[in-house]
Parts: sequence; C-alpha cells; structure tokens
Amino acid sequence: MKATRELLALMIRRNDIKPEDVASAIFSTTVDLDAEFPALAARQLGWFDVALMCIHEIDVPGSLRRCIRILLHWNTEKPADQIVHIYIKEAAHLRPDRSKIPPVDWEALEQWIEANLDKSVQSARK
Repeated sequence: MKATRELLALMIRRNDIKPEDVASAIFSTTVDLDAEFPALAARQLGWFDVALMCIHEIDVPGSLRRCIRILLHWNTEKPADQIVHIYIKEAAHLRPDRSKIPPVDWEALEQWIEANLDKSVQSARK
C-alpha cells in the first residue's frame, strides 16, 4: 500500500490533481500483489467521493512483476501532452521508445474496416 500511496501522491503533485476533478480511478496490480486493495491508498489521501476499482493485470509471461498501475478518469483542461505520466522504480522500463512499437499495415487495416463497416452498422440496428 505504501508504494501505491507514493505513486498516487506523485501523480497528484506533478499534475495538480484535485479530488473533486477525479470521476474514478482504476488500480491494477500484477497477480503477485494481493495483500491489500491498492485503492485504499486513495482513501487515505482523502479521495472519499471518487469511484475506485481494483483489478489484476493479464499475467503475460516475462512481464514486470510486483507492478502497480493507476488509470485516472480526470476532468482537466490540460492538453494530453502536458499531463505528466509517472513511471517509478522498475516500471520506468514499461514505456518503450515509440520507435520500438511494431508498425501497422495501414492499407490492410483500412481495407478490413471498409469490408466490415456495413456489417457493424447492421449489427447495431438489430
């Protein structure tokens, strides 16, 4: 819980987040962390009116262990490029350089979308 409290407090400080501007938060942990609900840290920091949920991440072989993530649904006027995303300790290695993200075959993706666009509209109408 101490680690969650530290992570959340740093997120709050670096982004000037006010509890009244947070609609909800999702706290996820790797499956090896199960001693406490990580959302308790938010309650300790005064988030009494914020909807909170705790979940486990998918247990991908070779992925980082003992990892806590926080996803905030936060009402802000800050543009996305001004929000400071916090990665501490070993989690600093989680966000690879964008050049390492596998490329997308955009032409194939567009063809698939066009081929399935009418089908998705028909399914929605039923």
